[in-house]
Amino acid sequence: MSESSLSSTVPASMQSTGYGAIEPISEGEFNRFRALIYDVAGIAMSPEKKTLVAGRLAKRVAHYSLKNFSQYYRLIQSNKYPEEFQVMVDLLTTNETYFFREPQHFDFLREQLSEYKSSHSLRVWSAACSSGEEVYSLAMLLADIMGQSPWEVHGSDISSKVLQSCRRGIYPLARTGKMPQALLHKYCLKGVRSQEGMFLIDRSLRSRCYFHQINLMEALPDIGLFDVIFIRNVMIYFDNQGKVKVINQLLNHLRPGGLLFVSHSETLHGISNSVTMLKPSIYRKVL
Repeated sequence: MSESSLSSTVPASMQSTGYGAIEPISEGEFNRFRALIYDVAGIAMSPEKKTLVAGRLAKRVAHYSLKNFSQYYRLIQSNKYPEEFQVMVDLLTTNETYFFREPQHFDFLREQLSEYKSSHSLRVWSAACSSGEEVYSLAMLLADIMGQSPWEVHGSDISSKVLQSCRRGIYPLARTGKMPQALLHKYCLKGVRSQEGMFLIDRSLRSRCYFHQINLMEALPDIGLFDVIFIRNVMIYFDNQGKVKVINQLLNHLRPGGLLFVSHSETLHGISNSVTMLKPSIYRKVL
């Protein structure tokens, strides 16, 4: 859930060629979409994201044979195509990621869980899971160290489109990122023929992973308490008010003593007094 680059981004110079005679996005049009995505998802887009927004939405403007972004804005605000609003949200909030991103976090979690004992099932939540690589990275880690102990991983995102992809568990080999080769061979099935260059997450892992469409800026559903929550590469896109709201909501679903991970480029300094920092980007909820 971020405003990172997307492979479908189209430069402004292509808006009048590959997508027909679409008028370049104006400052006013950009600001309307900028305000809308802030209201919906809490993402504070900087002025430099104007080309990104135009690139991501240009194909939808062309899809409806519209001439400009104002017409598309009016379309998503109308009731004529109710599903298009979610398409717009998906395009502006989807983040491309990869397996075992920021591996120090997984190393730390492995150390913490090596002697884990509890009367309840270990529950981990990837609160902005995008296309699911973080969820399945966590699942591989837990399967590798927990043995027969019960565990489950939950992933959530505002984008319904990426969640459909998450449930399938099929990824290009280029996304393996920092995945240890031993885990790749143990928990992934390599595609052949028409699926060459892809891999499938093993069913034993997929059966322990659950996905939910959740907007972190709205009241959270009752999904229970978790022992570990990952909310990485997301907080940098919220303003301070949004950060406070999201973190407080997440902490309501984190058990006392539970671990909260943010990205190495993020901090909770001045955001919450309910956590103590164990290491930069790693926090524990106070008892």
